[in-house]
This record gives sequence, C-alpha cells and structure tokens, in this order.
Amino acid sequence: MAIKRREFLKGSALAAGAFTLGFMIPIKTRAGQAGAGGDTFVPNAFIRITPDNSVTIIVAKSEMGQNVFTVLPLIVAEELDADWESVHVEQSGVNAAYNSPWFPMMLTGGSSSVYTSWETLRKAGATARAMLLGAAAQSWNVPVERLATRNSVVTDPETGQSATYGELAALASTQPVPEDSPLKPESEFRLVGKDQMRLDSGIKVTGKARFGLDVAVPGMRYAAVARPPVFGATLKSFNATAATAMPGVIKVKEVPSGVAVIADSTWRAIKARDALEVDWDEGAHGSRNTTSMLEEYRALADTTGFVIMQEGDFGALAAAAEQVIDVRYEFPFLAHACMEPLNCTVHDQGGSAEVWTGTQTQTADRSKAAAILGYEPEAVQLHTMFLGGGFGRRAAAYSDFVVEATHVAKGEGVPVKTTWTREDDMRGGQYRPMTVHHSKLALDKKGNPLAWHNCVVSQVLDGFEELTGTKIENFDSSQVEGLKEQAYPVQSLTLEAHLVESPITCLWWRSVGHTHTAFLKETLFDEAAHAAGIDPMAYRLNLLAQHPRFIALLEKVKVMSGWGRELPEGTGLGVAIEESFGSIVAEVAQVKVEGKKIRVEKVWCAVDCGFAVNPLGVREQMESAIIYGLSAALHGQITIKDGKAVQGNFNNYPVVRMDAAPEIEVEIINSGAKMGGIGEPGTPPIFPAVGNAIFAASGKRLRSLPFGI
Repeated sequence: MAIKRREFLKGSALAAGAFTLGFMIPIKTRAGQAGAGGDTFVPNAFIRITPDNSVTIIVAKSEMGQNVFTVLPLIVAEELDADWESVHVEQSGVNAAYNSPWFPMMLTGGSSSVYTSWETLRKAGATARAMLLGAAAQSWNVPVERLATRNSVVTDPETGQSATYGELAALASTQPVPEDSPLKPESEFRLVGKDQMRLDSGIKVTGKARFGLDVAVPGMRYAAVARPPVFGATLKSFNATAATAMPGVIKVKEVPSGVAVIADSTWRAIKARDALEVDWDEGAHGSRNTTSMLEEYRALADTTGFVIMQEGDFGALAAAAEQVIDVRYEFPFLAHACMEPLNCTVHDQGGSAEVWTGTQTQTADRSKAAAILGYEPEAVQLHTMFLGGGFGRRAAAYSDFVVEATHVAKGEGVPVKTTWTREDDMRGGQYRPMTVHHSKLALDKKGNPLAWHNCVVSQVLDGFEELTGTKIENFDSSQVEGLKEQAYPVQSLTLEAHLVESPITCLWWRSVGHTHTAFLKETLFDEAAHAAGIDPMAYRLNLLAQHPRFIALLEKVKVMSGWGRELPEGTGLGVAIEESFGSIVAEVAQVKVEGKKIRVEKVWCAVDCGFAVNPLGVREQMESAIIYGLSAALHGQITIKDGKAVQGNFNNYPVVRMDAAPEIEVEIINSGAKMGGIGEPGTPPIFPAVGNAIFAASGKRLRSLPFGI
C-alpha cells in the first residue's frame, strides 16, 4: 500500500474487504529480480519506483510516536534526490533484510532506529540514484558524469534533456548494482539536517491513523482474558456457566495465561470475562507487598554484593578522606502506561495465519506465533500497526501479548482480537524494577571526589537472556548502566550488585538502567558540590573539563537558563547531565516549592546526538522524554499489596497533564561525534535536575522517587 505524504496510510483499514498494511518487499542481489513488475524499479529492500514516478520508501521500524516514519524516509530521499513532497511511505513486512545490527531479528528499541539505519539507508538511496543515472546515460548515450538529479528527475545540463525516475524505472532495473555508490557530502544536504514536519501528524489528529485497536477485518471475533490477580499464581479451576449465558458470548476456553472469553464485541467479552468464577492457586506470593520488599532491599544494599567492577582501594581512600557522603536511593516499580492498551488480532487460517498488532519485535512475535500454531514462520504474515506508545513494553523478547492472543485464536478459523483493558495492562507486570542503591562518595579537603562505592539491589529484566543469548548469573547490566562508563574522575570506583528473585515481571522501561543510575549519580555529585561549598554548575564544569562535549552542553544550558540569577523565594534551579544510548543531554529545571506542593515551571535542555537528522524531531523527542520522566518523578509508582498491583489506571497512576506541564526549551549541538540515539536520552536527566532544584528551592534533599515533601 502506497502511503502518500499528507495522506499517510489513507484507506489502510479496509479496502474491498482486504487489510493491506505491511506486506513484504524482498531484497534481491540484482534489481531486475525483485519481482515487482517489469516496469517497476526495486533496487533494494527500501525503495520502489513505478512508471508513474511514484517513489515508495519502505520503513522497517515501528512507529510509536518517535518519528521514524518521517526521519528514515528522509535519509533515503536525501541520497536518492527524490521529490520529498511526493514520496510515499510503506510499513515493511517481516524479513531478515530488516534485522537489527545487534540481534538477528527486527527490533525497534534502544533508541537505535536512526543511527543504526543511517549508513544503510544512505547507501540504499545512493545506489538507486546511481542506477537511475546509469539508465539515463545509456538511453541518451552520454557520459553519466555529466548528468544531474533533482526532485525525482534526471537532467542533462548540456542538452536540457530530462526524464523522471518513473520513466527510467524499467531501464534502471537492468543496470548493474554498484558496489559502493558515493554519498553526498553534508554541504549538499537539502532535506537532512533541516526541520521537517512529521508525516503522520495529520492522520493521527484526525483519527485516520490505524493502530492495533483499530483493526477490523471480516468475520472478526473479540476476546478478553482472565489472568492471575496475584503475581506467580496459577489456575486451579473455573466455572463459565454465568459467562456463557451472557449475550454475544461465543466460547470460553483455557489458555496458558488464564481463561479467555470470545464474544461478538470487546465490551461483551470483557463483561463475560468478569462474570467467570475462577479459582486461583496464589502459591507463596499472596502476601507479598512492596513495603516488606523495600525493607529487604535496604538490608541487602548494606551488605557486600557481587563485585562487578573494582578500581583502586575504596576503603583506604575513604579512611583518608575529609568526608564521606553515605546515602541510599530508592526507586519504585514503574508501569509503561502506554496510551493504547495492549492488543493483538490473530487469524489462524489452518496452515497459515495473519497477525495484526503494534509491536517492537516483529521477528520474535512472528516466530512465537508460528510455533504455537505449528507453522513455519514464513507461513505467518505479521502486519505492524501504529503503536499508541511503546517505551519498551511492546519489546518483550517473549512476546507475551502476541503469544496469548495466538493461543486464544488457535483453531478458531476466524480473526480474533484479544484486548487488554488499561487495568489489565497496568496490573499485568513488565515494570521498571524496584531498585535500591547504597552509595558512598569520599571527598578530599577541596570537595573533589576521591573514591566511590555503590551497591545496587534489584531483580533481573525478564527476557534479557532470550534476547541477547547472554546468561545472567550474578548481575543484570541494567543495574549499573551509566555507572561503569561515567565521566566524573575518581581514583577508585567499586560497583556491587545483588539480584533478587521475584514473581513480579520486569522489563526495560524508557532509558532502562539510566532511569535510576542518572538520578543517584547526578544528585550524589550535586550533594558533593554543596558539601564543598561550590556552585553545582561550576563543580561539574571543573570535574568534566576533559570531556568537551559535556562542557559544551553545560555551558549551553547555563546560558539558556540564566544560571546564577536571583530567583523568588521557594524557587530553585537544578542541573543534571547524562550520556545514554550514544547521546549526551544536559537539563536545567526550575522548580517552585510551596509547602508540600512541587511545581516544575520550566526545563532547559541541550542535546548532542552527534548530528540531528531532523532537528524538529529531536526537539519533539526531548520534550516527550522530559514529560514522560516528569510523570514518573512526580507521580509514578506501582505498589504491591497481597501479591497484587494496587494501581490500575490514570486515577491512581497519574501522569503530567497539560495544565501541569512545564515550558520546555531545547537546543541542539551538532558536535560531529558518532551519531547517537534520541528516543530515550532526554528522560534520565530530568529526575536529578528536578531533585536538585527541589533542594535549591527548599533545602530538602530527596533521595527516593516519586518526589514527596
């Protein structure tokens, strides 16, 4: 399905009864073998040009608000010299041609979409352009070196002769595929590096965009699942008499995750699900609660853990230090709180199947669905829908919600959409782990750091072993992410960890380990600055003098925020800086504290991701990441009582709303460093920036989240 700019995904829901989003464009070694039609030019897995001069760019990443359906086509269009105003965009199918460079699978995560695709997509565009030039040179019998391209047209400047890409498509398909087509120098970029409006905004605000919840195919049925209310509980028995007697109920069936009700509408499926009489075996975890868990974590944090890293002698340096800051930091479980609850539609057709869902892990989802149905993966066609938020929740390596939906639909012979309510979603686990850090920072007489010892307690991220093939035994790398590679100079750094076992399922959450390590690091060194009687900004600038990218960002936010200016009583500025996913972000928060009320008034943000492909998209992602982090910093926590999650919706798991959102100002520094990610790096610094501002405003040092005075 070709998706025209300004009319993105037009008609994608149902067209003559056939759902068409997300079919496969196979990559071939030679363009003429692509099988897309004799007059169509398909030089690689990312580009298709038809005789009507339509240029379609295939995107293999999931669009969940992070701008990939604009920025990735932009890269191709730049090197292809395509007419940006007439470019079409299409979601890819599942194919090894689109695998992540990290793992042998399609994956959208780790803020990696742009920087891992940059060279590949540039080469794809440049290769296609070279073949089009070759076709024109052959057709006109002129040297290819004298030809030029612009806006999907090849021109001979000497004769004025020209041809559109579409007119050259058939002949271009016969050209040899160049080994190494030259790429444009940055000075010739027309599209990349300049603000470009999102292609999907219009259809999202008008309701034309199609998310997983919007899937509607002929003959579809709807399902809801009763899952264990207690983490670790198992099904003993159930009575479906009342449920099957309700209007619209078609079937009740046991599935590995619980009991499924299939009905003629989602509402009827949910109501009948709630009418089931289910007997659960709560096992050993029915009395588990976060209060006692936190006490256990605190006790463990005070003991020696598994030594991950030990440089220098902390004990000797601490003994000779002027003072040692000895503090504990505590972080709660966090839900991803995606705006669109989980959902998946599966049609088991007997020998083959179709799956429609918003996912970050297409290959894993397809493989697991196929295994459940007993089919080869190639017999399962997976359609990637728009995602109403991901943040890592839709990137579970074990494909939990797709696996469940496949079990529900197995053998039914009709499409079945399994939908989670928001309460199902929020109480279903896959949280950012509850974490406790015990940190000790030894300072010399001038307040400079000498030695640092940190012990962390948390549980493993589920699915990490499956995704990476790495056996986790003594620690999870996310426990110390951002600490092992931190930039502050110390003579000794010791990192220890305790892994605890828990039935509460945990998963990566936007910026993963940096969500807690950035907070402890930046508040700890902020505390050191105050202990030394040095301005926190000046303290950082001095310590990070050997890191010019850090210095440039700190100097930028210092000017942006007017750091050092006189502020009203009860108002303070806090600064933090963090490197994550290959990018560095510095933020200053202005916070007003009135009694127990905390109000974040403004945030200044400076980001260095090496090179901003779409600066407007980068600024949008910084704003998004800041608001997302603020929601967690000010409100977010999942508490467990009697083995169950207490919070279930936005009434008791609130997020920052428009009336409480701060003004945000973002500046970008293109340092020319290796390109980094952008979807997550704006989140980690906001936690400590606000915490440090609260201290500046009130004199109260808060070391646990969410903030409360």
